[in-house]
Amino acid sequence: MKKPLLPIFATFLAGFQFALAQTSCSTFYPMMEGSSYEYTNYNKKGKVEGASSYTITSVSQEGSVTKAVMDLKYTDKKGKEVFNSNYSISCDGDRVRIDYKSLFPSQMMKQYEEMGLEMDITGTDIELPNRLNVGEHLADANVAVSANIGGMGMNITVDMTNRKVEKQERITTPAGTFDCYLITETNTSKTMGAAQEMNSKLWLAEGVGMIKQELYRKNGDLMTRSELSQFSK
Repeated sequence: MKKPLLPIFATFLAGFQFALAQTSCSTFYPMMEGSSYEYTNYNKKGKVEGASSYTITSVSQEGSVTKAVMDLKYTDKKGKEVFNSNYSISCDGDRVRIDYKSLFPSQMMKQYEEMGLEMDITGTDIELPNRLNVGEHLADANVAVSANIGGMGMNITVDMTNRKVEKQERITTPAGTFDCYLITETNTSKTMGAAQEMNSKLWLAEGVGMIKQELYRKNGDLMTRSELSQFSK
C-alpha cells in the first residue's frame, strides 16, 4: 500500500459532502440514478493535485426512506487512478444521512484485509436538514476506526464539530455561478494519540450540491481547495 491510512481517510472526510442533486426527498444530496459530478482538487498554491469523480449507480426505496449508492474515483494530476470506493446515503424527506461505515474506502479495506488487518468502524452519521437557515447549528458527527494486525493495535478517530450555516453567497467555479449556503465546521482527527485539527468551509447549492470546499489548518493557513468542474443529471 503506497499511501498511508490517514491521508486517504482525510480525503474522504474532506469530500464527504460531494456531488448533490435535488429530488422530492432531498434538497441537496444525490438521489437521482445516473447523475455524475467531477471536482478538481487544488493545493494551497492553487496548483491542480487531482480530480474526484462521483456517479450515482443505484437508488432504492425502503418504506419512507430513499437510499442511494454513489461510486467514487480519485485520479492524480496525471490522470492516473489512485483509488476508488462507494458511499451510501439515505433520505427520509426531512434530512439526509451519510452512513459513516461506508465512507471508509472499500478498496483500501480489501487491501488491508488481505494483509491480515482486522478493522472495526463505528460512528455517528452526518446529517443535513433539507431546509437550511443562516445562523443554524448542525449536529456533530464522528467516526472511529480500530485496527489490529499481528497483535498491534491502531486507532483513528475523527470528530466533526462546530457545524454552522454561516451565510448565503454567490460562488463561481468552472461549472458556473451558484447561489450557495456556506457551512463551516471543525474536523479533529487523532491517530495513535497524535491529533490534527482542520477547519472547513463548504458551499452548497440547492439542486446541485457541493460547489466548493476549502480546508484550513488550525492557524488559518489554506491546505486544499476543491471546486465543481462539471456535472450532469
